[in-house]
Amino acid sequence: KGMAEFTVNAHRFDPYKSFKFRVKWDGRYVAGISAVSALRRTTEVLEYRAGGDPSTVRKSPGLTTFDPIVLERGVTHDREFEQWANKVWRLGAAGGSEVSLKDFRKDISIDLFNEAGQMVLSYRVYRCWVSEYVALPDLDANASSIAIQRITLQNEGWERDPDVPEPDEPSFADAGK
Repeated sequence: KGMAEFTVNAHRFDPYKSFKFRVKWDGRYVAGISAVSALRRTTEVLEYRAGGDPSTVRKSPGLTTFDPIVLERGVTHDREFEQWANKVWRLGAAGGSEVSLKDFRKDISIDLFNEAGQMVLSYRVYRCWVSEYVALPDLDANASSIAIQRITLQNEGWERDPDVPEPDEPSFADAGK
């Protein structure tokens, strides 16, 4: 028998679902985020072969890059996306002062929750800044859809927060206690 996938909740069989999450920056959760793209990193493969080696190539890790992260939410009157995007470029700013160098980068947290609403994983994403801002999507009078705004965050890496343990999941039997 292999190693248990869940240490605290040995009875749990199913992996976590991807639809209960929240995103935090500036110390608070941002309202209404409905989608977050994957956290993906890629390490370049460096190939090398000396003339006297067998007819195979040696492979070594090279530079690692972190893909941009896209956040989406329905258009509302909340201005969090717009305010952050405006720190990178602002219309009407004095020449040479379009970027707020003091605080255009932010660290964010992406928190995943189980079905009972307990935080199960958290990832810290470092030195993010908005490289693309979609304030309004394509508008179509013949479509029946939600207006979605989007920001694309460049980042310099992420890591899992080791201080978020696997929670002890409650059962219905525990509810009356």
